[in-house]
Amino acid sequence: MSDFSRMYIRKIIDLMERISSEEEKNLNAAASILADAIEGEGRIFAFGCTHSATTMQDIYQRAGGLALINAIFIPGLEALHAHPFGLTSRIERLQGYAEIALDCAPIRKGDVLVVISVSGRNAVPIEFAKVAKERMIKVIAVTGLDYSKTVESRHPDGKNMYEYADIVIDNKAVAGDAIMEAKGMKQKFCPASGITSTLVLQCMVAATVEELLARGVTPPVFMAENVDGGREFNNKILSENKHRIFYLKD
Repeated sequence: MSDFSRMYIRKIIDLMERISSEEEKNLNAAASILADAIEGEGRIFAFGCTHSATTMQDIYQRAGGLALINAIFIPGLEALHAHPFGLTSRIERLQGYAEIALDCAPIRKGDVLVVISVSGRNAVPIEFAKVAKERMIKVIAVTGLDYSKTVESRHPDGKNMYEYADIVIDNKAVAGDAIMEAKGMKQKFCPASGITSTLVLQCMVAATVEELLARGVTPPVFMAENVDGGREFNNKILSENKHRIFYLKD
């Protein structure tokens, strides 16, 4: 393995250890909110833009994951296929787009919304958190707090996403996200948030499962469909919760 590869792994492990030691309270608080929703017939939604959307999808329709997480996808920001380069960055700055998306989603007062944005400075993720909070939807934000606090908001209100959240979980991303440096290079390389955001989201799921079990509630967790009986097991979960799962076909 190259020296740079070893260095990157070490840096990632350091960030993971910080999450483990510094984010326990926030992860447990998020788990409590999610467990309340699951136990009380609430609904759970999740949103992220572009790379944060792909990160969010690691807990969506995933074997071993909570079946009740509904992803919100909006055109141009749901993945990385929009061209030309830079188009998605401009779309993410559009004001009003998030409110339209929330108007069209089956989300309501008392539900939970998980919003992922590394910088938390662009209008779409900010408005997702802001509008949801105004509609009395619980907001869990996953972001890089140090990063977000060093950049100006691209929303007229002047606040970044984390400032509208009920719970903020810090993925420990630094400004610019990349964490590697080398002589002769002006820019840093190898971002960290894809790994640390995924870790945070999976820890949140783990804490939610633990909280539900402590309450005597069976967690609605998918089984892998590539193991015998997996599809039948999942169909039972989907049938029991079809009133709050919105990615099922009619």
